[in-house]
Amino acid sequence: MHPIERLRYVARSSGAPQDLLVSETAGALLSFADDPSALVTACRRIVSRQLTSGALWWLCSRILCAPDPAAEARTAIEEIDSDPTARHLAAALPDDATITVLGWQQLVASALARRGDVSVLVVDTLDEAASFVRYLESRDVDATEVPLSGLGAAVAASDLVVCEASAVGSSSFLAVAGARAAASVARTAGLPVWLVAGVGRLLPARVWEALESRLDLADDPWDADDEVVPLALVDSAVARTGLVAPDSLQRLVDCPIAPELFKPDVT
Repeated sequence: MHPIERLRYVARSSGAPQDLLVSETAGALLSFADDPSALVTACRRIVSRQLTSGALWWLCSRILCAPDPAAEARTAIEEIDSDPTARHLAAALPDDATITVLGWQQLVASALARRGDVSVLVVDTLDEAASFVRYLESRDVDATEVPLSGLGAAVAASDLVVCEASAVGSSSFLAVAGARAAASVARTAGLPVWLVAGVGRLLPARVWEALESRLDLADDPWDADDEVVPLALVDSAVARTGLVAPDSLQRLVDCPIAPELFKPDVT
């Protein structure tokens, strides 16, 4: 695929798994590694089209700040491909627990597929619940589809709510629509909420602020596929180092700050 076509693929693939988006983007950006001006333009275009992907902000920031962009892109792909977060989540989940999740969450899916002793309530936020339930059942995981109207009841019937972040800042994170409601209900019911923050999704304050400020430009936020959730609603987080306190996530940030990305792409 031509580099420009690969960039267009990333621009229209908002529902694709984060690891696939990072790999495809890194492969396309390799073609611009020897042209700094074109590389900046390409990176701006990527994050402008995929605002909610913390992993793409992370990738583009690393490439733009690296003395050898091509080598940095390859290293980023390796880190995404070897992300241990799902394994840590699978190991940390309580035995025989009933877990509420929202829609199809990539790392959560990988973790749940490793566990045959849990029951999963999948709240249908973006018409993904049915396919996710089929995926889990094909791996001998007990799973039930729950309509969005049943979110509160599902949480109340659970032992744990698990939310996967697409990007994480110092005091809030971005997750699928409905995550804030689920976390709030769990907090009211005295149930734990776990945040899953995979490799590339932890952002420094300036990068998170740039992402969040552009989200604020969207009309009708109640129609958006993603929403900002306060970290204060989270009890524990699972990252590349394992189960950690939410307030320690910023110590794991490995995303540099590339001011070039703060200017929106206008093409």
